[in-house]
Amino acid sequence: MKSLAIIGASYLQRPVVERAKQMGLRTICFSWPQGAVCRDLCDVFYPISITEKDEILRVCREEHIDGICTIASDVAAPTVAYVVQRMGLPGNNYEAACKAHDKHLMREVLTAAGVDCPKYQVVSRGEQVTTDGLVLPLIVKPTDRSGSLGVQKITNWDQLAHAIQEAEQVSIAGEALVEEFIEGREISVEMISQGGTHHALQITDKTTTGAPHFVELAHHQPSSLPAEMQTRIFDITRKALDALGITAGASHSEYKITSAGRIVVMEIAGRMGGDFIGSDLVQLSTGYDFLRGVIEVALGEKIHVEVKALARSSVEFVAGQELTCSADRKGYIIYRNDEIYKQSVGSDTDL
Repeated sequence: MKSLAIIGASYLQRPVVERAKQMGLRTICFSWPQGAVCRDLCDVFYPISITEKDEILRVCREEHIDGICTIASDVAAPTVAYVVQRMGLPGNNYEAACKAHDKHLMREVLTAAGVDCPKYQVVSRGEQVTTDGLVLPLIVKPTDRSGSLGVQKITNWDQLAHAIQEAEQVSIAGEALVEEFIEGREISVEMISQGGTHHALQITDKTTTGAPHFVELAHHQPSSLPAEMQTRIFDITRKALDALGITAGASHSEYKITSAGRIVVMEIAGRMGGDFIGSDLVQLSTGYDFLRGVIEVALGEKIHVEVKALARSSVEFVAGQELTCSADRKGYIIYRNDEIYKQSVGSDTDL
């Protein structure tokens, strides 16, 4: 029986643990015990922080794992790549994973490659931001977190220092990214890669709370963007993944599209999209088993990607009081509607 290590054991990792078990694999999870809902699902559980790369590597060697992966976790992706590189397993190299994890490094690499990104500055704890080249409004966010944590839109300069301080406090590296605010439609791109070949799976339309925190409220697949625009976005995503050095596994790329047609990369993540985008919506809308694909890549098994236009799939979140990050949401509903999809193919309107 092959063994698959999974970095993380929260509800985010539950779908991949369950799919791996269905595939007859021995599953080994690493996480702090608190919130580790996969603890009783996996075959072996190690109460080790997902950032303890060397300790996880030591255990993985002892367990003689055949592959390692994570889904929907930015923090876990570098640890996966660290183990991959040192054990000679299939996956991304550590440098590429770090570039995709750190928004500062990501911006540098993508800008150098000619991929359109917002103008930005990075501020470390204790540093003063210079406003040269920056125009209000601005977005302030931590360089290394996800789920809208620490993200704020500011509309006057008096708000800047406080927003930076809050972003630095939740940043693992203690860094804040101050970038130009891009007004536009929000989408994400879901892909899977193997051997440097990037397979396009789906484009997701997003609904957020808007300013100041932009917490995501709903995701809809497929996107209602025109086919020509979708092709352009897939091409930009492949260029961005190549620039970052992402060659294997799932990727989740976020964009804003302005009214003038400017396609701006906001983030590229070397992991599956969270909020059930990768774990549920892709398979519901296309028929492609994204979870199986991620596991097959991790084990070095050849993937066979076939994407069909099956249905519209969506997830909508229940919002309670004021939302400041994804963790503030109270619940969700996932649904698929074949009839709505049939009626809306070729439409440029939102679902």
